[in-house]
Amino acid sequence: MNRSLRVLLGVSGGIAAYKSAELVRRLQAGGHQVRCALTRSAGSFVTPLTLEVLSGHPVFQEEYLTATGLGEEAHITAAAWAQVLCVAPATTHVLARLALGLADDFLTTTALAFSGPVVVAPAMHSAMWEKETTRQHVEVLRRRGVWFVGPVEGALASGEVGMGRMADPEAIAQAVEAAVGAGPLAGRTVLVTAGPTHEPIDPVRFLGNRSSGRMGFALAAEAARRGARVVLVAGPVSLATPSGVVREDVVTAEEMEQAVLRHAPAVDLIVMAAAVADFRPSRPAAGKIKKERGLPVLELARNPDILAGLRDVAPHAVLVGFAAETEDLEKNARAKMERKRADFLIANDVSRSDIAFEREDNEVTVFRPEASPLFLSRRPKPELAASLFDLFAATLSDRERQPAATSR
Repeated sequence: MNRSLRVLLGVSGGIAAYKSAELVRRLQAGGHQVRCALTRSAGSFVTPLTLEVLSGHPVFQEEYLTATGLGEEAHITAAAWAQVLCVAPATTHVLARLALGLADDFLTTTALAFSGPVVVAPAMHSAMWEKETTRQHVEVLRRRGVWFVGPVEGALASGEVGMGRMADPEAIAQAVEAAVGAGPLAGRTVLVTAGPTHEPIDPVRFLGNRSSGRMGFALAAEAARRGARVVLVAGPVSLATPSGVVREDVVTAEEMEQAVLRHAPAVDLIVMAAAVADFRPSRPAAGKIKKERGLPVLELARNPDILAGLRDVAPHAVLVGFAAETEDLEKNARAKMERKRADFLIANDVSRSDIAFEREDNEVTVFRPEASPLFLSRRPKPELAASLFDLFAATLSDRERQPAATSR
């Protein structure tokens, strides 16, 4: 980050509030100005004086009308000052108030008046995070463009281990910086598909594959980290949505095709990392198929080839395809790249048990038209995503310098 930001840090009442002091320090180390606002219950976990000393500014609290001397316009003044609003920790109560537009204290009135990027770092017990009402509020905020950092899995205040622990201050600070769209992909829109598709056989069974979605989610996270607006079309996986990413969940290949075609005309880069099923049962059973009726016969139909049709829908976008191969990797990958008219074809050997499907690491070979293959050795999927986006970003820049170039 090469410029200073003005960050308003909202702290709500959860045990993770003690980490807000470290977050202030981390943001200041990045050259940013920080002012803090505490909810009524947050003061039970971290004192206003601590944050005032660390930030160098008076702390906004419930009694802001008299404490600040700014009168009823204090929340308007704070909203105008801030470039980023970060709420960490964000309890389930605060998430609900933000989603519903309730404004009954300094933090929520300021949030309602604020028009810039908002970053929230949820922290709560896993049972609360998984409640349907909480999930609904989260989805409302995501649709409004709110950046979510975490929660992550780890030790909870209850002594249990589960999903709900607040993300580390380092990750929150990175999201704050990314939220301003100051990265190298600022102004770009990236569409990523991830995960498997499930094609129903009957109400309880499906045809699918072993894709975990980790590679696609890592690519979406990397695009957001570089400042792009990111749309993630995800098959049925249980991964958390990366910070700053707009997510659309689908189940079948046909649903994924509809979502991709809806977004594709307006994007600059399309990364088709999903493992889309090639076939589907042509006539799914309305009820569960009972084994007592004998061995069923499944008649298959071909699923849509999503990548193959994208060049016509998005003629100027950079197109990236993935190929999961078990033999003749280079031959099959090059043939697929030509058929799909892709700018990149990322191929990996899924016959190996140490990479690819359901693994934390991956190893790929990158194919490009009229270029030698580029081998990227085994590494964690987030690191591989960064290496791939170095290549994608270079092609985007080259295309920008040649706006009149015709598509292949």
